[in-house]
Amino acid sequence: MLRMFTVSLLAGGLYTGAALAAEGPSFSCDNAEGMALKVCQSPQLSKLDRDLAALYKRTLTQADSDSQKQLKATQRGWIKGRDECWKATDADACVLEQYQVRMVELQIQSGSVQVPAAVEFDCGDDNQPFTAVFYNQLTPQAAVLTYGGDQTIVMAQPSASGSKYGREGVEFWEHQGEAKVKWYGTELTCQPAR
Repeated sequence: MLRMFTVSLLAGGLYTGAALAAEGPSFSCDNAEGMALKVCQSPQLSKLDRDLAALYKRTLTQADSDSQKQLKATQRGWIKGRDECWKATDADACVLEQYQVRMVELQIQSGSVQVPAAVEFDCGDDNQPFTAVFYNQLTPQAAVLTYGGDQTIVMAQPSASGSKYGREGVEFWEHQGEAKVKWYGTELTCQPAR
């Protein structure tokens, strides 16, 4: 009886261990620390990490050798950026945002999503061009905003009315034909260009 109980415990432990391993991130959590440990401890971030790893691998196999080198360098830089989230006011939100933004970047780069037409905005006296490309077919929805020579990816945010996108330092809220933009300290009021 004791032997059967021990075998049952071992089998149950193996199954649980295998299930946990399948639910973990794409990397080993054995020596994880900092933000990597945060990913290991979060089922949501672990799933995002697995999804990102699969997308990265697909994108890498589709790229030519020069693009592969660039993609690998960009991925290493992304990992360093994710690991810098410990400096953020809300480290959890920072890590989540890092994963979401990187997924959008890779989907655009790989050509796995159709690139919608850019919407141009007139922001009054500001001579810098402002455009938005809305990726509503992605989950979560995202937009690529370009202001002058700078570009950033923003994620859809909850809004009582209108469309709102944001990330740390950038907010875009379009409501009734007017867009309010906060761009790293600069505030703009814009209308779609005619």
